[in-house]
This record gives sequence, C-alpha cells and structure tokens, in this order.
Amino acid sequence: MTLAEQLSALVQAGLPRLEAQQLLLLALGRDPHARAWLLGHDGDTIDEAASQRLAELLQRHCDGEPMAYLRGEQAFFGLPLQVNQHVLAPRPDTETLVQWALDLAGDAPLRVADLGTGSGAIALALKHQRPALSVVATDRSPQALAVARANASELGLTVRFASGHWFDALPGERFGLLVSNPPYIAEGDPHLAALRHEPRSALTAGADGLDDLRAIIARAPAHLDPGGWLLLEHGHDQGDAVQQLLRERGFGAVSGRTDLAGIVRCSGGQWPVAR
Repeated sequence: MTLAEQLSALVQAGLPRLEAQQLLLLALGRDPHARAWLLGHDGDTIDEAASQRLAELLQRHCDGEPMAYLRGEQAFFGLPLQVNQHVLAPRPDTETLVQWALDLAGDAPLRVADLGTGSGAIALALKHQRPALSVVATDRSPQALAVARANASELGLTVRFASGHWFDALPGERFGLLVSNPPYIAEGDPHLAALRHEPRSALTAGADGLDDLRAIIARAPAHLDPGGWLLLEHGHDQGDAVQQLLRERGFGAVSGRTDLAGIVRCSGGQWPVAR
C-alpha cells in the first residue's frame, strides 16, 4: 500500500486529515509536522514495521489518548513543549492568561510565580516574551517538574523551579504577579471520561471544582507585593464565582478575560497598595 493510499484509508475511516497525516508520519519515524515530506513521497510504500506502528498509534488514538501525547510535544504561545502523561497538554485557551500577564507586566522586571506549572507552558512563555521577568514555577508533582525543567533546558530559558503544593513551595516569598491554571473540574463532571489519559490531579478540585481556586485566592495576599496581581484560569462557567471569591478576599480591580470563543476563561484582581 502506498502512503497516499494509507492516508486515504485513514481519512475514510473518519480521522481528520491533519491527524491522519500526523499518525502516518509518526509511524514512519518522521517529524509529525512534515506534511510536505509526506506529499512528496505519497507514492512510497509503507513497510510492515511502519504498518504495525501505525496500527498501535491508531488504537491509542481511538482509545482517546491525546494527539499531543502521541507526538510527545505540543506548541504553546509559539514554543514547542515536550509533554507526556504526567502533565496536561497545554490548551490554546491558556494563552489568554499568558497575554493578560504580559499586558500587566509590560517591560517591568517583575518577580512572577506560576503556580502548578505542569509542562512549564505559562512560565516559559512569559520568560520567552519578557526576558527581564524573574520567573519561578512550582508544582507538587516531581514528574511534572522534570518535564518543565527539560522544556526550559531545551528552550534555553532561565526559570527557577520549586517543589511544593501551591504556596508551600514559596515560603516567605512575595511577587509582583501570580499566575495559575489550577485544577478546576468538578469531581463528578461527565467530561472527565474523555480526559482519562491525562493526570486526574491536574484536572479535578472538589465537588464544585473550586477547591484549589479558593486555596490560592485565600493565601495569595501573603505572597503579593502591594499593587501586585493574581491571575487565574478557570472553567467556562466559573467566572462569576471566582471573581466573587477575589472580591471577598479583598482584591480590587477584579475583572475577567475572554478566550477566543468569547467565554470568560480567566479572572484576576489587584492586591491594594495600602490596607
């Protein structure tokens, strides 16, 4: 079977063409983004070993494993990031949080903490866009920190990593900007079944999905400079609740930012200069 015929068979079986191309390239041991190579070799035949690898990849994909895990990488804010089953694959929605942080930081040499960094996506995007920022990234998962450190090394970006649950990793430290994309899915959410290949600890946060957001908001003032900001990503229907929590804790200038679909996906507030 030629590569063109194999690709056609995958598409006819219901796979989007881009995913079919990436699976075929991975089976061939090629860069999964090298679609031009695939087009230039569509008359080549696929050997038995590659056919077996393709069958295995297809099975994993049909079982719901994210394409990012099959590729072993995911692009985020223009950066190629390594990902595996120990971290969430970064989503485009999270770029909303990064852009808001960049807008607030400007060119100031702020100290920034990314809480629950996972793959390092937010911290590394901020450092890449604003080299003057002093960035620390935390996570309680040693496996996640290993992925984040590997990404920082591969990209040549200097970020400090600290191990611990939320602010336990940053005793006595204060920052001009705190950012986090914490777990925010309710324990009983029916969508969790489709996310079974991703780390549950990075997804769920109690009966209403707000446990970790509450914990961060409650402790953030002790780690913010006067006038510092706390920015949080949350679920599509949690904006009002998160903004209310921020106001109740004493934050000012509380507002939200919308994602590409126009949904309030991030909320944040500023800790007052004088209290």
